[in-house]
Amino acid sequence: MARGRASARVDGAGAWGAAPVSEIQASSKFACPACGAEAIWNPGKNALVCAFCGTQSASALKVEGGIIEHDLKQTLASLKGREMGFARAAIEVKCQSCQAISSFEPNRVAQNCEFCGSASLVPYEEVNEVLRPESLLPMKVAESKVREDMRRWYRSRWFAPNALGERAMTDTLRGLYLPYWTFDARVHAAWWAESGTYYYTTESYTENGQRRTRQVQHTRWSPASGELDHFFDDELICGSRGVHPKLLRQVEPFPTREAVPYDPGYLAGFVVERYQVDLGTASQTSQSSMEQQMETFCAQQVPGDTHRNLRTQQEHSGQTFKHVLAPLWLLTYVYRGKPFQVVVNGYTGKIAGEHPLSWVKIFFAALAAIIAAIVVISISN
Repeated sequence: MARGRASARVDGAGAWGAAPVSEIQASSKFACPACGAEAIWNPGKNALVCAFCGTQSASALKVEGGIIEHDLKQTLASLKGREMGFARAAIEVKCQSCQAISSFEPNRVAQNCEFCGSASLVPYEEVNEVLRPESLLPMKVAESKVREDMRRWYRSRWFAPNALGERAMTDTLRGLYLPYWTFDARVHAAWWAESGTYYYTTESYTENGQRRTRQVQHTRWSPASGELDHFFDDELICGSRGVHPKLLRQVEPFPTREAVPYDPGYLAGFVVERYQVDLGTASQTSQSSMEQQMETFCAQQVPGDTHRNLRTQQEHSGQTFKHVLAPLWLLTYVYRGKPFQVVVNGYTGKIAGEHPLSWVKIFFAALAAIIAAIVVISISN
């Protein structure tokens, strides 16, 4: 259900971003103050930590500041002059298998796709640069906790093959930032429908030679109309194609109201997926979702016991958007030639995954159920 505010009656933004970042910021890395090695974001300590000596960096990242809601129509009309890229030196590769586009630091060598495990990676370049996100949710769940939760998740999959739990599949765990679009809009809807009210009459009939009576339900139809206003707040549309949509829906929502201003330091040590669902496509998807939800809201406003022939006329105004990065832990593994994914919301810790089925276990479980049913029937007889 959409977040927002609604009101009903029944009758019978601003400029895009700040000044361009400097070349120093765009190419900067976060050096350890003790040994000079690169520091990466550590969710457990909520700070930049050296991966070599463990020293915690004193570098301050952006945690406060305004996050702007951008006018959707104005931005779609003209995307020139916007802040582009991720404000960090990065290499981008595209998977030839799942088509995901990943961005990571130059010193990291990518041998397999982070999303499907394929080794078919090619350098990716495109004339149209990506819109830079202005906010993100920092990775909050530590990798150590994610590994423990995944092992616990594996053990609870009763119909998974035993070999699945025995393998150290968490070695392929990766921390990612996924692109999301959020949309706000005020929607006014006028609706018309036929409202149905139930009433009952007594009917006589003959059964086995005896006269009986029963209550018969009828519907009295009458015209109805009304108006409804609703404000949609942060409707999420994922810009990723690398993570299976069904799994993402299970670990959503991401609490975007807790997002912080974008700072490349939060991305240190993580892979960032470049959005493949652009702003125009995402806005159309969001508007379609809002319209469907408004249909439901209007249906709830129709008086009576039931309704039919509902029609709505909707007007959208005050449409704004944000480009946000959301944290995710992703495990991709291949079992007998078939890829599977397990995902963990990097902010809330919610987990969802896919796994193969052991038909041997299913067969014996079904057999046990049949035997139990036979025993119960025998005892009752």
